Amino acid sequence: MSQPLNLQKVEFLLSAFSSKQLPDEIYPEIAFAGRSNVGKSSLMNRVLGRSNLVKTSSKPGKTQSLNYFSVDERLYLVDLPGYGFARVSKKVRNQWQDLISSYLENRERLALVVVIVDLRHEAKELDRELINWLRYHRRPYHLVYTKADKLTRNRQNQHAAALDRGLEIQADQRLIFSAKTGQGVDGVRQLLFDYLHQG
Repeated sequence: MSQPLNLQKVEFLLSAFSSKQLPDEIYPEIAFAGRSNVGKSSLMNRVLGRSNLVKTSSKPGKTQSLNYFSVDERLYLVDLPGYGFARVSKKVRNQWQDLISSYLENRERLALVVVIVDLRHEAKELDRELINWLRYHRRPYHLVYTKADKLTRNRQNQHAAALDRGLEIQADQRLIFSAKTGQGVDGVRQLLFDYLHQG
């Protein structure tokens, strides 16, 4: 039986602004993707049991690189730049998209893409495009619906079902999550462990 991941043993590794700066592919990689300001950094911090390992910001577009974190010297977590609205130039945004596309398409040890969506809102076209792109390239993905604490349990289920339809996924392809209450944390941690041996 495989040893569980030691989430206490985590450290920031590097920020890559181009494909040439990516680290050697020595561990499986799990990437976190989502629209700007969807709660990606808060999710990663909560799952790792840290308060500010992954920098959070109220300004969309704060993450401008692929940020690598080493977990237990067995796994890389990769924080991708947020897509969608961001107060940056079109040139910078296009550079991000080229970097993200190249990474997602070519990274051999990419085991899973965690796609993060705000549970409170209906499915967005950019989210659909990413999921369809991942399907086309046969990249494993799993959805996490964040900010669940903003809704009652009944409303959570209603919104999740609507998102499932809008994104054309099944309920077993997503988790409902709240960084504030910890709802869904164990599920995301189990995902990391499940895909540790896939990359």
